[in-house]
Amino acid sequence: MSTDAGHHVYLLRCGDGTLYCGYTTDLQARLAEHRAGRGARYTRGRGPLELVYSEDFLDRSSALRREAELKRHSRERKLRLIADGR
Repeated sequence: MSTDAGHHVYLLRCGDGTLYCGYTTDLQARLAEHRAGRGARYTRGRGPLELVYSEDFLDRSSALRREAELKRHSRERKLRLIADGR
């Protein structure tokens, strides 16, 4: 899980076991926002949050397309992606 490129798509595992998919230009800052309760409404109150997967992209449009694609994946497919990405 690198943070070198300018655009990132990521998966978080919430404390209740659910998965959250998002996009950001600053992965560490966004994770801090989520953990502080200032991130997405979905993740508020679902801590602790664990970054389990991320992909880096050079441009915003590619990252947003991938985010939309991942959000359409089933939970099982996301879990396979996490397992394969480690």
